[in-house]
Amino acid sequence: MTQINQFSETTDYKRDLGLTESVSIVIGRIIGSGIFRTPAPIMLLVGCTSLFGLVWVIGGVLTIFSAVIYAELAAMMPRSGGPYVYIRTAYGPFWAFLRGWAMFFVSETGAIAAVALVFAEYLNALVVITYGTQFDKTITFLIALTTIWIMTTANLYGVYLSGKIQNVFAAVKIIAVGAIIGIGLTSIKTGNISNFTTPLWPETFNFSTILAIGAALRYSLFAFSGWEGATYIAEEVKNPRRNLPLSLFLGISGVMVLYMSANAAYLLQLSPATIAKSKWVATEAMQVAMGATGGILISIAVMLNTFGNISTQILCKARAWQVMARDGLFFKSFANLHPIYKTPNVALLGQGLWASVLLIFAASTAKSYEVMIDFFAATSTIFNIMTFGSIYLLRQKYPDAERPYKAWLYPYSLIGIIIFYLIYLGITFWTAVVPSLIGIALTFTGAIYYFWDVIKKFISQE
Repeated sequence: MTQINQFSETTDYKRDLGLTESVSIVIGRIIGSGIFRTPAPIMLLVGCTSLFGLVWVIGGVLTIFSAVIYAELAAMMPRSGGPYVYIRTAYGPFWAFLRGWAMFFVSETGAIAAVALVFAEYLNALVVITYGTQFDKTITFLIALTTIWIMTTANLYGVYLSGKIQNVFAAVKIIAVGAIIGIGLTSIKTGNISNFTTPLWPETFNFSTILAIGAALRYSLFAFSGWEGATYIAEEVKNPRRNLPLSLFLGISGVMVLYMSANAAYLLQLSPATIAKSKWVATEAMQVAMGATGGILISIAVMLNTFGNISTQILCKARAWQVMARDGLFFKSFANLHPIYKTPNVALLGQGLWASVLLIFAASTAKSYEVMIDFFAATSTIFNIMTFGSIYLLRQKYPDAERPYKAWLYPYSLIGIIIFYLIYLGITFWTAVVPSLIGIALTFTGAIYYFWDVIKKFISQE
């Protein structure tokens, strides 16, 4: 990639996505399984409502400040591939490759598998309410697997269709969360105000409490994750220098309001103890508020929501692998675009295959969803820190590059976000050491692949 290409809007993709589609993709990438699933492990870890709320506020504020950094990068380099492009330009091809390798083999495909599991869990909840029976683990796995492949297939036939799907499912997501908020907060007769204060504070506040907050942030940040989704398909967005930063801020701000309101609705209808042990917190809250009908309706809404989120993830992430391959830094066949639909179909299929492998791994554990998040949290954090740092390096390397948007409160916003993420990384290693080390080890197999490929190329030139 030359410097001209890095900062140019010229592309082989079709720019079919406007601001509406871009905001829909941001919303679709964020609102997935998190708000319907992560309240349980968060409450289980912190054990009181004050820290429960604090964890969600910290997650939202961190996401906004992260977007402040990304907005400058996205407006300066409107290239598909998201963070991969920024790291490649700032640090060079090896670190960009390793980041892409980690995202493919650890975090991004892992997130697809995690959300597919939640889709299957809420279908299970629907069956329990309707028929009084429950799926076994094998059926849950097969449902999640089928979902991944249905949405992978849908994305093979062009971004225009995928973009319209995002609009539909983004609307469904807002309706689903809005229903939880509206019904949950207005059903005063079934609600209990004392849930907000029982217990309000932790019994003691010590180092273990700090560790619990840090561990709970893994799930809060995962619930907010995906906000950078529009940057993965930057070359398919109209007027990207304006629409990419705008879509980040509009999407994240809206989701943060929805999340805080939804958690308030959960707490009004369910006690903290009930939330802590609930896999179907949205369904249980609506059952309390409206009976079985409410549980059925919200289960369907959550299923539609997670279904759409899987589609969004599959759409956005495959572009990163295609861009890497186009740059000669990933499997060569992933660089190919379909001659008619102009979609990265080989990358889409490869992504689906590895997500299926991780799904098998997750399904073999007792807490499948939590294990998947623990597995990729540390790896993702390391590369997030590198991406944030790239804004400083790129300002030094390319001081004259066009920057339609400049990061707010720079350099203080950058320093603050990096310090916090370093602390969070340390807590993550402390509280989830085995899953973290597995993710790191799998990441560094990429270094072996990279240097072996370099050696092979060197020998062939002799």
